[in-house]
Amino acid sequence: MNHNTIEIDDVHKVFTTPGGDVVALKDINLTIQPGEFVCLLGPSGCGKSTLLNAVAGFQPPSKGSIKVDGKTILTPGPDRGMVFQEYALFPWMTVEQNIQFGLEIQGKTHDEIEATVTQLLDMLHLKDFRQRFPKDLSGGMRQRVAIARVLALDSPIMLMDEPFGALDALTRRNLQDELLRIWERLGKTILFVTHSIEESIYLADRIVVMTYRPGTVKRDQWVDMPRPRDPASPAFNDLKRELGQLVMEEQQRHAEAEMKLAAVD
Repeated sequence: MNHNTIEIDDVHKVFTTPGGDVVALKDINLTIQPGEFVCLLGPSGCGKSTLLNAVAGFQPPSKGSIKVDGKTILTPGPDRGMVFQEYALFPWMTVEQNIQFGLEIQGKTHDEIEATVTQLLDMLHLKDFRQRFPKDLSGGMRQRVAIARVLALDSPIMLMDEPFGALDALTRRNLQDELLRIWERLGKTILFVTHSIEESIYLADRIVVMTYRPGTVKRDQWVDMPRPRDPASPAFNDLKRELGQLVMEEQQRHAEAEMKLAAVD
């Protein structure tokens, strides 16, 4: 077994609601190799975030197993760092203190903390903002701090739930490039949720297209393009059209399901 391989084996997830059971995930089988960048792509309601939360250990599967390095995942752990869309920063702490927090919990020495924080402030272009509070930062800067917090813990696996979804197009592209630079430099394994087809092609080694509920794997697509990738290139746009058709089919299924529910109500 390769170190930090993620094995998702026959995973199902069922939520019990007042209206009955909802099957969020069904028959998910995926293996993610160390150092791979994999995007989960699909419309809202296809279970992307549910699957990511299961890998994180927040919501264990109802059936099947998720293993990292051969060990079954049931709870969060230091081998998996999570970056959320909503930044998840402590508002009463400065940029520097936010990055330091996890290191202090780990019991690192003052010198170790100082060295790590200085390196990350430099890597993520945050040196001039180290004493600022989150409320004084732009959305892009706040997400840089959130990424720095995860990197500080040195988790080999990064789980990212639409981390750039709320950002404007220019900031989003800048952070995508920053993330790729960090990934290539540090060799992290990244599992990244997005509903943007272009973002998935720009970033990923593999794109896993998921169906509308219950979420299953509709296509496991290898992206055979050298980086940096040009969104204006014919190969990029051919794949974008192909994946767009797959996602559109699932969005249509979603819309039809909503219409049936509305008719019943």
